[in-house]
Amino acid sequence: MNGLTVRDLSVSYGGVHALSGVDLDVDEGQLVGLIGPNGAGKTTFIDAVTGFVRHGGRVELAGEDLTRLRPHTRVRHGLARTWQSIELFDGLSVAENVAVAAAQQSGWAATWRETFTRPVGLGGDIQEALSVVGLDHRADTQAVDLSQGERKLVGVARALAGRPRVLCLDEPAAGLDSEESIRLGRRLRAVVDAGTGMLLVDHDMALILDVCDTVVVLDFGKVIASGPPDRVREDPTVIAAYLGGAAAPAQRETS
Repeated sequence: MNGLTVRDLSVSYGGVHALSGVDLDVDEGQLVGLIGPNGAGKTTFIDAVTGFVRHGGRVELAGEDLTRLRPHTRVRHGLARTWQSIELFDGLSVAENVAVAAAQQSGWAATWRETFTRPVGLGGDIQEALSVVGLDHRADTQAVDLSQGERKLVGVARALAGRPRVLCLDEPAAGLDSEESIRLGRRLRAVVDAGTGMLLVDHDMALILDVCDTVVVLDFGKVIASGPPDRVREDPTVIAAYLGGAAAPAQRETS
């Protein structure tokens, strides 16, 4: 498998088991949704997989064992993430914000120095990342002038600039209206169709059910269901634990 393989992932805080024996796969060109109630362990899963919290189990990317590696080393192996909060440099342009991530191989000190001491051109990695998320026409726009939806896409572009094999997104649709969420979904699908594997955590069920190939459901730190969106949506265990009245088909109006 050329993507992400997670086996028996466990995270404990004292006597509290945040995750227990979680298995999950994200292959190249596949979009996997990870859903569940608040406190189910979704963000903890991303934190563990990307190396930000200690965990048991095994994390592999393209057959390489990342389990004992630090977060920045996992990034260099091709495992990237976004965060729930959007931390952009509002005084910089969109291209300059993406350049901070694109130059990661030079080290953060060099990246910071180059970004703030000379103009940043629209290099290949930056241009490609912005093009994929549909922001190439906004490259010179100051980050402070972006909409909430555009800021979310800059966060995705920054992660893509490092050319990851797999990208983990933590609630990218939070705070977006329905139209912004639809556009975000289309862009994420384009990223995946271009070959990048993606793990998507979000509470926007219409987004998850519309764009994901596979959905994994967590509850109390354990996987209770996984499979195609239509099958997961009809799973009685999932309906009882999470979907409830939202179990009916969630189709958006796109006209």
